Amino acid sequence: MTASPRAYTRGAVLPSSNPFQRLAELLDGESPGLDPVIMTIGEPQHAIPDFTGDILVENVADFRRYPPIVGSPEFRQAIAGWLDRRYGLDGMVDPEHGVLPLNGSREGLSFGAIAARDQLGKGLDHPAVILPNPFYQTYAAAAHVADAQAVLLDAIPGNHFLPDLDSLDAALLDETVAFYIASPTNPEGYPADIAYWQRLIALARKHRFYIFADECYSEIYRTTPPPGILEAAKAMGTDFSNIIVLNSLSKRSNLAGLRCGFAAGDPGFLRKWAKFRGLAAPQVSLPAQAVAVRAYQDEEHVAENRRLYNEKFEAAERLLGPIMGPVTSQGGFFLWLDVSRWGDGIGVTSRLWRDIGVKVVPGGYLASDQADGTNPGRNFIRVGLTAPLEQTEIALERMANWFGENA
Repeated sequence: MTASPRAYTRGAVLPSSNPFQRLAELLDGESPGLDPVIMTIGEPQHAIPDFTGDILVENVADFRRYPPIVGSPEFRQAIAGWLDRRYGLDGMVDPEHGVLPLNGSREGLSFGAIAARDQLGKGLDHPAVILPNPFYQTYAAAAHVADAQAVLLDAIPGNHFLPDLDSLDAALLDETVAFYIASPTNPEGYPADIAYWQRLIALARKHRFYIFADECYSEIYRTTPPPGILEAAKAMGTDFSNIIVLNSLSKRSNLAGLRCGFAAGDPGFLRKWAKFRGLAAPQVSLPAQAVAVRAYQDEEHVAENRRLYNEKFEAAERLLGPIMGPVTSQGGFFLWLDVSRWGDGIGVTSRLWRDIGVKVVPGGYLASDQADGTNPGRNFIRVGLTAPLEQTEIALERMANWFGENA
């Protein structure tokens, strides 16, 4: 099937409320069957790096200063250095014009499509913004604020939960200004490989659109670090044109509340974006940037964070695998479980809460219906593995018993 825009309606794929508000409405008035275990929101619960408080104290006086929109030189250099070490980029990232601080990657994702639309100047009333389905809800908000036509590419198991690039026709791509993609995918946890990244980069350059590569789960993986889009561009022997990669400390360092992330890649795009952001965007505080400088120079806390998640995936495989087959993804900290043997995701979510007190998210709430009414998340539930191991094992054991008894 070839993907193409439906008739334009502003905000057509923008959910009326976020998945957690919808979940609250679904379970309103329902009592948990056992003591509740919450496995919904992807908010890290592991310890923050032990140096965080000391660095904030050392830099506390800088809270009285307005930070430069382009960030401190130390921040930009730390990000460029980390990207270089992580992806073997041989100094290709320009720390002067190829890195910008963000109030978490979400802020950059939200407003990147506006910059893409304005910088490309394709002269379209409603250019296309392509996003995976399911998707991080901010992607839909980005299309909305850019007054763009959101085109959903269903992420299905047969395509490793990555958008099917073969479904895109040339006419659609010529109207596209931004392509949003997460790797590892969210919520399924599968990474794009180098070949996939390179195909996407080639399309972006041929048809003149920007790729917004959401790599916020890049450091939460089982054994093999997932390749990044900048790494793929280097392997092509090219620069970073048409590429913006976004990441943050939220998942990598359990610092979701610090609101400190970055955009890196195409210096031409970022230089112009910085000028606009100087008029409209919130800056990132200098103490937060100082924490980031230290965090991106330290891999020990990241390795420990990864180990804790991997312990919980091992528990999930041990308890759920015999009933459901392999459940371990290559990246991220969610289980994306096909529950079609027991009903659809909404029905199973309700029953798990009523029967055993485990709260999960219906997969359909993380996706939008296509024009034909289909929803690629309908038969799935998302289970977050952010709680401590003991609590996670209690929930997984309950789920294993429930699925086994109701098979």
